[in-house]
Amino acid sequence: MNIFADLRTLVIDTLAGMERDGLLPAGLTTDAVSVEPPRDAGHGDMATNAAMVLAKPAGMKPRDIADALAARLTDDPRVASVDIAGPGFLNLRLADTVWQGLVVNALTDPGFGRSTMGGQEKVLVEYVSANPTGPLHVGHTRGAVFGDALASLLDYAGYDVTREYYINDGGAQVDVLARSVYLRYQEAHDLSVDWPEGTYPGDYLIDVGEALKAKVGDIWLDAPEDVWLQEVRLFATEAMMDLIRSDLAKLNITMDNFYSEKSLYGTGKIEKAIAQLDAAGLIYRGTLEPPKGKMPEDWEPREQTLFKSTEHGDDVDRPVQKSDGAWTYFAPDIAYHYDKIERGFDSLIDVFGADHGGYVKRMKAAVSALSGGRVPLDVKLTQLVKLSKNGEPFKMSKRAGTFITLSDVVDEVGADVTRFHMLTRKNDAPLDFDFAKVTEQSKDNPVFYVQYAHARVNSVLRKAREAGIAVDDATLAGADLTKLNHAAELAVARKVAEWPRMVEIAAKGHEPHKIAFYLYDLASDLHGLWNLGNAETDLRFIQDGDNATSQAKIALIRAVQVVIAGGLGILGVTPAEEMR
Repeated sequence: MNIFADLRTLVIDTLAGMERDGLLPAGLTTDAVSVEPPRDAGHGDMATNAAMVLAKPAGMKPRDIADALAARLTDDPRVASVDIAGPGFLNLRLADTVWQGLVVNALTDPGFGRSTMGGQEKVLVEYVSANPTGPLHVGHTRGAVFGDALASLLDYAGYDVTREYYINDGGAQVDVLARSVYLRYQEAHDLSVDWPEGTYPGDYLIDVGEALKAKVGDIWLDAPEDVWLQEVRLFATEAMMDLIRSDLAKLNITMDNFYSEKSLYGTGKIEKAIAQLDAAGLIYRGTLEPPKGKMPEDWEPREQTLFKSTEHGDDVDRPVQKSDGAWTYFAPDIAYHYDKIERGFDSLIDVFGADHGGYVKRMKAAVSALSGGRVPLDVKLTQLVKLSKNGEPFKMSKRAGTFITLSDVVDEVGADVTRFHMLTRKNDAPLDFDFAKVTEQSKDNPVFYVQYAHARVNSVLRKAREAGIAVDDATLAGADLTKLNHAAELAVARKVAEWPRMVEIAAKGHEPHKIAFYLYDLASDLHGLWNLGNAETDLRFIQDGDNATSQAKIALIRAVQVVIAGGLGILGVTPAEEMR
């Protein structure tokens, strides 16, 4: 139940009645009418802009519309009062029974907060997609958590979501990986090797070299590269993907699909995608002007095959095929996204690292051109993570040779802390990850504060059972919730009521961090109510000798716990049963 959506429906229906009665001209569009919490909670429970947005098209004064609308809204038993502010904003206060009823709803509806907003629209979320040349590092961790939480959020909001990892196994970096594994293979045979610049000397390849030795023995020790390169390339890629899957599992991430870039080559898929653009008149032969600033890898001072990406919002046209006939890096990406469109997805989301910012416009242009503007692409960039401990740069075992791994981070603080903290900032804002702060038990640590709220409710439930008070959800939902009449209690109920609306707002904006923010606010309200009970005995959750009142108060905090568990589920965090 989304009380904000229900009240908006009330406002729209009331406006329709005013049209029928001749108080408003017929045919007014109400799409811009909103019902949402006022900026100042002291003004009421909800505010609507209906009179303001309809005044001009209706040819009326906002105040006149507001007066008529207010008089009718108060006829609804849910609306306790309506005040008109300024030139025509309406502030509504709802009856206490509305908030009390929403506590019941949270306890009895297994899907409380879930939405049908998505209408089972098919959405593909592509995330992580790191080169298969080593273990995932801390930068990948943020994109992995963000993408996974976003996919869960969209599923919660009623979308049909597919999670996908694009394996970049078609480029020259995988040849470098194969040569690096071959060096470890030689070392496994007790040979001394030199590591050329640009190879991958991380210790993580030692086991791969040993495994290759176990598989093929010494048959490739003296063989030229053209004999072993392709076989070692395949062997090394599979080993790295096994390592990456293991890394993702540590964060409780499971992909639906792993899509190989290599599968686009020699299968006609790249040619098909480029032909589709050509048929739309978007492919031509030409020479690009030399770019200003840093020279991109795909620029050549000679004629190439170009995509008119500027016709779909890009800054410059982009090469898809070099003068020697080789495909540019962009060509397989075009083909991959064309394949996404052909698989029938209604919308696409790509989660890239901040260093891919220059790729956004060209990728959006390609998808727009290939789908005729039908399939939207949203590219989310995740900014860098700065690791520290007590404010100082934090150093850990660098098994990868050059960077701190995802596995290092999770081993240090756990998956739950890692996931939650990665979502405490908007994806495109830099993130500080201080290993001391993310594990401290204080209000300043949102991970602890939200987990503590969930665990605190459990402690109340245990004490209530020990006192012989029934606290199963069915019993609590049947309690006399009119006993929840203190302003602080009703404030917590109002925050619980915001949950379904928050899910839809976060899903619509592709912003899972808003769930983390909301959970922190909800936890703060619960802790605040707990602290008030220390001074005001009437606010304590367990009232000695008064089971009925105790059950009403416990119903409220159990509703909070239900929402926290649902929100943490979206973020991929396990609710804490107790704090140690």
